[in-house]
Amino acid sequence: MASRKLPPGNVYAHDCPTRGILDTLTSRWGVLVLIALLEKTYRFRELARKVGGVSEKMLAQTLQQLEEEGFVHRKAYPEIPPRVEYSLTPIGREAAERVKQLTVWVEENVARLKRAKKAA
Repeated sequence: MASRKLPPGNVYAHDCPTRGILDTLTSRWGVLVLIALLEKTYRFRELARKVGGVSEKMLAQTLQQLEEEGFVHRKAYPEIPPRVEYSLTPIGREAAERVKQLTVWVEENVARLKRAKKAA
């Protein structure tokens, strides 16, 4: 049976479900976690070191949100001490690649963006 394609959401509507997804994808830490996970699978502390400045609480919250949205896979190993790894799901990788394009554009244009901010 062919899957039926849903109509696009209206992101401007207050009850549009895409808003919550966009909030997660474009949050300060969500962006950085996604592009970090493009590189490889990380353990929690390793990811915290990679994403400088994030508190453990915020990282845990961000990972949980990304997991709930289906972007991140959390794998817990039945070991002592416990070991948990985080990686991108296929749709998470797709989203992270798009977010990465935006971060590259910002990095390439940071001087112009700063000048525009000063001029405003």
